[in-house]
Amino acid sequence: MLFRSSVNWLIVGLGNPGSQYDRTRHNAGFLALDRLAEQLGAKVNRVRFRAMTAQATIGGEKVLLMKPQTFMNASGLSVQPAAAFYKIPPERILVLFDDISLPPGKVRIRAEGSAGGHNGLKSIISALGSQAFPRVKIGVGEKPHPDYDLKDWVLSKPSAQESKLIDSALDHAVSAVEVILKDGCAAAASKFNGL
Repeated sequence: MLFRSSVNWLIVGLGNPGSQYDRTRHNAGFLALDRLAEQLGAKVNRVRFRAMTAQATIGGEKVLLMKPQTFMNASGLSVQPAAAFYKIPPERILVLFDDISLPPGKVRIRAEGSAGGHNGLKSIISALGSQAFPRVKIGVGEKPHPDYDLKDWVLSKPSAQESKLIDSALDHAVSAVEVILKDGCAAAASKFNGL
């Protein structure tokens, strides 16, 4: 019989693989996950479930850290098999991702919700058949002009000033993960939403 080390949570940072996407707005989820892994002393370098992964423990909870390597709009193809393998319900799949509706530097925690136009979330919702998974939205700012191409905007790199703000949001996002696992989304939202 195959031994499965117990994992209680999936923590998924969304982004696009490849050096050309490093530090773009759309890779805020990858950046947050890397920062979390660094804090935990974990190396996200094991290829499983079409993702770079690492196992770690946060506040007594065993977690699988994941950076899907499927490209953003197919993130569910990575998340769903991992959830099925470890028998993890949507309520224990925490997704970290960029949000253009939030100003740079802001974070917002939600226990569930629609994709809100985010292709990574659309893919995960479709693959899981549920939108009842917690998420940490990392503000990267809205496009500067209505005619500006959205894809060009999210795949652009923030200015130096925006990067500083996003950097503080990444710190808040990482801190929020522990609060969510320990005390739930409502506690994390009251502490971090609006910061």
